[in-house]
Amino acid sequence: MLFWHVLCLFVITMKKIEAIIKPFKLDEVKEALSKIGINGMTVIDSKGFGRQKGHTELYRGAEYIVDFIPKIKIEIVIDDKLLTKAINTIQKTANTGKIGDGKIFITNIEQAIRIRTGEKGNNAI
Repeated sequence: MLFWHVLCLFVITMKKIEAIIKPFKLDEVKEALSKIGINGMTVIDSKGFGRQKGHTELYRGAEYIVDFIPKIKIEIVIDDKLLTKAINTIQKTANTGKIGDGKIFITNIEQAIRIRTGEKGNNAI
């Protein structure tokens, strides 16, 4: 029995979702996540490039290649139980059907601690 109790201590029950989306989709994604009970997130302005490629701009008569496209990175830490619903919500809401809609990455979170109260695990998120 002791082995089972020790094993249970290491079961990961939280996931981190990192979603890179188009900036104009942020409010829509935030509202959709709120409707499924996800009310907290970190939002980071970012730039990136991939298949979408960049574009050229003219400045004082010279043409410049702009490789990096403005994006928004959303970070959310949630209970495993909400993972599938959250992924589906982000994917559906952020989708425009065009290149550059973004990516979703999922990682395990070993521990979360609320600084103010010291709460740990799912209670901290």
